[in-house]
Amino acid sequence: MKKLFLFLSFVLSFVNMMAQTKVGGVVYDENNQPMGYANVYFKGSTEGVVSDENGRFYLQSDKTYKTLVASFVGYKAVEITLVKAVDLEMKIQIKPDNQLQEVKIYTGKTSKKNNPAIDILRKIWARKKKNGLNMFNQYQYDKYEKVEFDLNSIDSAFKANKIFKGMEFIWDRIDTSRVTGKAFLPIFINETLSEVYADNTNGKKKEIVKANKNSGLGTGDGVSTFIKDLYADYDIYNNYLKFFDKDFVSPLSRTGINVYNYVLSDSAYIDNKWCYNIIYYPRRKNELTFKGDFWVNDSTWAIKKINMEASKSANINWVKEIYIEQEFEVLNDSVFLLKRDHMMSDFSFSKKEKSKGVYGKRTTLVRNHKFNIPKDDKFYKQEVDNYDSEAYNKTDEFWEENRFENLNKNEKSVYGLLDTLNTIPKFKRIYNVATILASGYIEIPKLKMDYGPIFSSYGYNNVEGMRLRAGGRTYFGSNDMWRIEGYTAYGFNDHQFKYGISGKWLLNKKNRLILSGGNRRDIEQLGVSLTATNDVLGRSFASSTLFSSGNNDKLSSINLSMLSLQMEPVKNLTIQTGLTYRTLKSAWSKFSLDYFDANGGIQSQVKQADINLMVDYTPKRKTVGHGVERMVVDYNFPRVFVNYSHGMKGVFDSDFSYQKLQFYYRHPILIGGFGRLFPTFETGKIFGKVPLGLMGVIPGNQSYFQIENTYNLMNYYEFVADEYASIHLEHHFNGRLFSRVPLLRKLNWREIVGVKGVYGSVSDQNIALNASGLEYRAPVNGYWEYHAGVGNIFKCFRLDFCWRGSYLNLPDANKFGVKGSFGFYF
Repeated sequence: MKKLFLFLSFVLSFVNMMAQTKVGGVVYDENNQPMGYANVYFKGSTEGVVSDENGRFYLQSDKTYKTLVASFVGYKAVEITLVKAVDLEMKIQIKPDNQLQEVKIYTGKTSKKNNPAIDILRKIWARKKKNGLNMFNQYQYDKYEKVEFDLNSIDSAFKANKIFKGMEFIWDRIDTSRVTGKAFLPIFINETLSEVYADNTNGKKKEIVKANKNSGLGTGDGVSTFIKDLYADYDIYNNYLKFFDKDFVSPLSRTGINVYNYVLSDSAYIDNKWCYNIIYYPRRKNELTFKGDFWVNDSTWAIKKINMEASKSANINWVKEIYIEQEFEVLNDSVFLLKRDHMMSDFSFSKKEKSKGVYGKRTTLVRNHKFNIPKDDKFYKQEVDNYDSEAYNKTDEFWEENRFENLNKNEKSVYGLLDTLNTIPKFKRIYNVATILASGYIEIPKLKMDYGPIFSSYGYNNVEGMRLRAGGRTYFGSNDMWRIEGYTAYGFNDHQFKYGISGKWLLNKKNRLILSGGNRRDIEQLGVSLTATNDVLGRSFASSTLFSSGNNDKLSSINLSMLSLQMEPVKNLTIQTGLTYRTLKSAWSKFSLDYFDANGGIQSQVKQADINLMVDYTPKRKTVGHGVERMVVDYNFPRVFVNYSHGMKGVFDSDFSYQKLQFYYRHPILIGGFGRLFPTFETGKIFGKVPLGLMGVIPGNQSYFQIENTYNLMNYYEFVADEYASIHLEHHFNGRLFSRVPLLRKLNWREIVGVKGVYGSVSDQNIALNASGLEYRAPVNGYWEYHAGVGNIFKCFRLDFCWRGSYLNLPDANKFGVKGSFGFYF
């Protein structure tokens, strides 16, 4: 009986294998050169792919096919008989069709005139706002989304690595990608069921999560943040599609004819609809473009099916491949609705063919569309916190019954993978090291706390000399309702202990009512930001001479206490009021904060109590987490910040009565295909008399690095002001210019230009108050500087060259400088 069972299993496996067709290889031209962007498809079907710029292709189908066709406009179509169901080493040669009266070879640029493909594209543009969901005033549907991460390019050498000793059982879950043909191992899955509602008349949209299931390697906010930023929603009809914080030109864009070649390749019936097939591929390398094909209906000019694969030479880091499939269904004979959306990304340190990495895959299915059912405005109001614990605790039976498509065996096994691996000490050690490097904290589960951040453990400055720091925070989970954080530090020159402690308590989730308080005594470099904050534990980058050039001797000793109440009455609108009390004095003899008191005497310490009111509006900001602390997904959202401070003389023996008003505005702007502009505007005014310690100091930058909202060639305390206005403009071309220079194209460098300016003044009454010995110099004639830089050097380094445009004759004026910065960006 056992032998019979084994025999039947073998036969079933064999039949299943033969029910699939897998082909891969390279297409060559008549000169045996790889043929980029050739059309490869199974004969008699609409299943096909476009070869990449190196002629390489992979095509898989669940059906059995006997003939493969390779073609390109101006070339004879070649039919290859498939002798076996799996052939991944094919070499296909296609030759020019010399029988044509006019041979057009489209390996290079195609014509923009008299091109039927572009004529069809213009009809798509004209109809795009009249197709699909745009046809209805309101719509709603059910959505199922599955996100999966897989280790890929797994071979025998990889499996034999000593690091996997004791974990060999994981290889039983290996599968094969239908897009690339590479072996992969599922390690993480997230599933979401939701209801989507939208109103086209007022541009409102709402998604209600009904169920969410998360398992595999990593279940915290870090992974969730990555997923949400990675897979932002997109519409193929838009001119630009955002992936990995980069704006790709859509093949359906109105500007597409400037960056794509289009070829009308075929026509056929798909679901009883006559459709045209158009192949597209990039005109130039290294630009943020795709290659692929799409099928479009001949009457509605709506897309029926589209495939998009990012150009392998696209200027994007850590991503070797991006592959997208969208399929639309036909409703009432004329309405085309998105039915299935699949996106696969291959993350890798190298773009070499055999390099190993991680697949990130998102599959979205929608169904149960309903139309023209209006909802009132209250329904669409965004909830500040819509966390529903029941949605994250659905049973396995619920998921088996409600998910739109079944998981395969390997996907199901991921839900138990982490539990099994956590019993293996070696895996736990590897996982813990990776977590520490990513978060900067060392988790201590028994004490429900984290130690860190470890990257702040060492510092050095002129006052403290060598500085050692130790700190930690409570951590019960990513959605903690309260958190306490603190640190202590010791300077070996001044022989003083410093400390800071703060606490936050989320009193009400619905409007995120948060009570905060804390105290810090430390050495600080003031005057490195125009806009004030009340971060008790924050310590500026400029406070360590490890990163400073020139003299860093204007340090202050600060004792800051804060109590505040914050709420978010409307999503992304935060209002905070609080009380601060601080004492300030110079940290050493080479710098002074002295001022004249009312009796003409000189005081060296400032004691000041303030009451504050802050409003912070960040529309379109996306966050992860539902506890007292949240993580921001990305920073490409506008921000409006207003701060009012009132100094209360006499309260807690405070020295001054004054009012300070500050305004900050930042709004990243996408400028067509020319990158992104980052404008920042700040202005402020102090009403009343204040000494240097409370004055507005124009933020200098004596570090070797680029620091946002500082002036690269300005020293600390070089300019002060009690009334000021500043503007910073920085534009990132994202490699748009360098991609047109042959010698620079392969480097994938990215161009950056910027200009910064500030105007300010100081009142006579504040000048009269000054006893510090520091000359009050305000940028009354306007200070400005400009810079040009190159980013993405070695994929992680940016280098800027900076020039001073005014106040060139000041003593110790920096007229030119070079700044660098590190960062890992897509």
